[in-house]
Amino acid sequence: MNTTTHPGVPAAQGGSGADIQDWRPEDEQFWAQTGSKIAYRNLWISIPALLCGFAVWGMWGIITVQMLNLGFPFSQAELFTLTAIAGISGATMRIPASFLIRMAGGRNTIFLTTAMLLAPAIGTGIALQHPEWPLWVFQLMALWSGVGGGNFASSMSNISTFFPKRLQGTALGLNAGLGNFGVTTMQIVIPLVMTIGLFGAFGGEAKALIKDSGWIFGKIKAGTPTYIQNAGFAWVLSLVPLAVLCWFGMNNLKTVTPSSGSPITAFLKITYLYSLAFVPSIGMLYLYLPAPTGLGLLNMWVAIPLDIIAALVVMKLAAFGTMKENVAKQFEIFKNKHTWSMTALYVVTFGSFIGFSMALPLAITVIFGFIHAPDAAGVMQHTLKNPNAPSALTYAWIGPFVGAAVRPIGGWISDKVGGSIVTQVISAVMVVASAAVGYVMMQAYGSATPEQYFPLFMGLFVLLFAASGVGNGSTFRSVGFIFDRQQAGPVLGWTSAVAAYGAFIAPVLIGQQIKAGTPQLAFYGFSVFYAVCLVLNWWFYLRPKAYVKNP
Repeated sequence: MNTTTHPGVPAAQGGSGADIQDWRPEDEQFWAQTGSKIAYRNLWISIPALLCGFAVWGMWGIITVQMLNLGFPFSQAELFTLTAIAGISGATMRIPASFLIRMAGGRNTIFLTTAMLLAPAIGTGIALQHPEWPLWVFQLMALWSGVGGGNFASSMSNISTFFPKRLQGTALGLNAGLGNFGVTTMQIVIPLVMTIGLFGAFGGEAKALIKDSGWIFGKIKAGTPTYIQNAGFAWVLSLVPLAVLCWFGMNNLKTVTPSSGSPITAFLKITYLYSLAFVPSIGMLYLYLPAPTGLGLLNMWVAIPLDIIAALVVMKLAAFGTMKENVAKQFEIFKNKHTWSMTALYVVTFGSFIGFSMALPLAITVIFGFIHAPDAAGVMQHTLKNPNAPSALTYAWIGPFVGAAVRPIGGWISDKVGGSIVTQVISAVMVVASAAVGYVMMQAYGSATPEQYFPLFMGLFVLLFAASGVGNGSTFRSVGFIFDRQQAGPVLGWTSAVAAYGAFIAPVLIGQQIKAGTPQLAFYGFSVFYAVCLVLNWWFYLRPKAYVKNP
């Protein structure tokens, strides 16, 4: 491995894959001569690696729809738990992931965490070939897929160390926004690869659909052979070359990670901390999920804080040597009130984006795939199949696509006018749009022809995704503006970790309210939360005597 020793000339000439000893992005001459080339090379490699992380993490939102279409022997509620488990696992994994860059180095971390995605991808492909296997096997695969969600925190923390403050919004917006395309990519690619025998005899046999399915070009009729296992196996084709590219193309910044040690030492740190993150997730899920999987003792609003606290405690108690010192330094962000305000605001933006991405496919299937009609006894039911139902696999990708596409725009605008003013505008939009979605869902759920409400439903959801995408860029820009360089990375990781619990909250809340026959209540609740955060943003950053004027 190359190591630079000449001040002012980091590994720019030494090439990719080097440790960089001298890094001064705020020095304009340094940035123009050598810094920008290195920073952008790391960014362009980081983006597809993060995209695959999102794809593996979010794939259960699509897989569960197809499991329903193939007649896997699980209820709708049980299928919603798979997306929720993947969500909470990914969120919890982000807590240690937010500290990895300063412990193990950017190149070491992004390489290993990208390679780690191969395990849940292959494991899920194997499990999906066996519908007769018990629910806990699929829940375990969903839990394992959380590795992909955790990668976001380390990726964003890494990229934030490469760029000067004036470009933080744009760089982080590109990394997160294009990385978020993993959700859209997954929602387009998975239905496509399930239609073909991608790996021949090695990929297993097809299963016939018992219900209509779909892809971006329309419906796929019942009876069509489907390779659902390709939903996992397909990612091997991109993960292997990406891992190689990360290793040979990225850099460790020794100014950020002076004591990462050898690559083997760094890998052991990463594996150790990631393994620890599964402990609180498994414990909380066991207490939260109903029998036979768990004990069903905890309410979700109790389970999530306990999971976060347990993850932090495990990290603090289990750290040793130089790792313990690094963890203690990272924990200093919790003394800053802006850590907590920005956490709430990022829940509004990214929490909504990933939560709705996870829940939307199955919500479309359940809300619009069945009609509200009386059974033989005259009792109104929501179980009769709707022959005119739109396919979730045809439309669900549109919202995440829009949200990811506008995220860099949100960062760019925020660099120009200030992050908090942009956050204020999008929060107001989300208050109105969320309440409207709830009303439309109520009308559709109680209708004998729910498909008539689908265009308005999708239009409002696209608006929610667009607002959350712009807000993703603006909140990250605000973090770069409010915090110094030493704290900005850990704060980015922490806020993204908490916001990622939206991937757990949204499927659970929406699933619970659909089961209760009142899907609108979930979205009315989201609207109230957005309104509270709108006031919070104004109080901290926009009022005349704001703590930090932004702008």
